[in-house]
Amino acid sequence: MFERVVIGIDPGVAATGLAVVVLGRGSRPKVTHAETLRTQAGAPEAARLRTVHGTVVDLLSAYPAEAVALERLLWGRNVGSAMSVARATGAVLVAAAGAGVPVHEYAPLEVKMAVTGDGGARKQDLRRALGRIHGIADVPSEPDAADAVAVAVCHFQMARGLRAAEAAR
Repeated sequence: MFERVVIGIDPGVAATGLAVVVLGRGSRPKVTHAETLRTQAGAPEAARLRTVHGTVVDLLSAYPAEAVALERLLWGRNVGSAMSVARATGAVLVAAAGAGVPVHEYAPLEVKMAVTGDGGARKQDLRRALGRIHGIADVPSEPDAADAVAVAVCHFQMARGLRAAEAAR
């Protein structure tokens, strides 16, 4: 598991953060694409999910990603919102499976720990750490896109740890 190109995704029906992050030669991640996909408010959920799916398919077609890093859904008090995020996650999983790209899911706590070293980090701490610690020059200003970058960086960090553990065996 030594991916150089990872698509990070922060799933949602109304807004989905998408980022393509490349691990450069100096092992500094570089953002080559970042956006927040906003689906049409008031449209039927199935149509919105089709938009999410189609956009992820297009992204996987445009970039030679070796993995998709996806923020895992945490069930909270708002079950309706959680169901929508779960459905958006399903649309992403189907798109990745169709492209033959493996998906790795990370809980928000894992992302915060991997990027900042602090599981209680706030959104602004996450953005700041992406620039200061990981050397990413153009961290997106939109929260969903920045979260997608953070998920991809988390994947690089986790993969690095797995490689070190395998080498130690």
